[in-house]
Amino acid sequence: MSTRGRSRPVPVARVGTARVVVASGLSVNTAPTTYAIRVEGHLDDHWSAWLGGLDMTRDDDGATTVTVQAADQAQLHGVLAGLRDIGAVIAELRTTDAPVPSALERPLRTERLTLRPATADDAEATWKFRRLDPVNEWLTGCPADLAGYRELFSEPARLATTVIVTLGHDPAAPIIGDLMLRREDAWAQREVADQARDTQAELGWVLDPTYTGRGYATEAVRELLRYCFQDLGVRRVTANCFLENDTSWRLMERVGMRRELHAVRESLHRIGQWLDTVGYAILDAEWSPT
Repeated sequence: MSTRGRSRPVPVARVGTARVVVASGLSVNTAPTTYAIRVEGHLDDHWSAWLGGLDMTRDDDGATTVTVQAADQAQLHGVLAGLRDIGAVIAELRTTDAPVPSALERPLRTERLTLRPATADDAEATWKFRRLDPVNEWLTGCPADLAGYRELFSEPARLATTVIVTLGHDPAAPIIGDLMLRREDAWAQREVADQARDTQAELGWVLDPTYTGRGYATEAVRELLRYCFQDLGVRRVTANCFLENDTSWRLMERVGMRRELHAVRESLHRIGQWLDTVGYAILDAEWSPT
């Protein structure tokens, strides 16, 4: 896999269906962190595009605040290096608790399911199935106690990328799984970086084993693909999992995604073995609503 001159976006471990349950990635972090970087002086607008389309605010005290969401320290250090390359003097670096908008802008309904943005109140319901061994086998990890999980689940950046799946359309309908929807910038050269902003998305999913074998995961993922292409207007959607997690990659194929990557012994599993991973994708031109 080529990074083509930039830090690789870190995928997030999520779950698929049935006995083995991961559909996207294998990273330590579960959600990006938002950083505010203060630099001395006012930066011109053209530096925003040069730095990959970062948000910049000129402060009243003569400084500039650059806001960035970084999935890991390597990505953050890449931004810091870019600022130093243009001669910016970094005065302060801090995380911010600014609200992160949900990737799912409104609830979605299918024939049998409701997909809605997650809230902190969903922690206990999702912990009950995420902590199960058949589910946690392919997850990055799940805290053993509810308090620890609630803290992790309630992080603003994580909530913003989490979509709750309920069986039925009633507000009291049971939660049967959760999805991940993360909108991303596509890789691009600096001159055209602004044209690649928010043009792709990464999906993942977790389903309570109690509800497997009934097509719920397929129904939910198909609706999320529709939302990505028709509502968000992205051009490409990706997902990834361990090769041994055949339930997940078969679901990817069932919804029309194609295998683009087979990385040999790329990711270290908690059993102490390096396992193969596979990556799937689908373009808007390849997707069909039927």
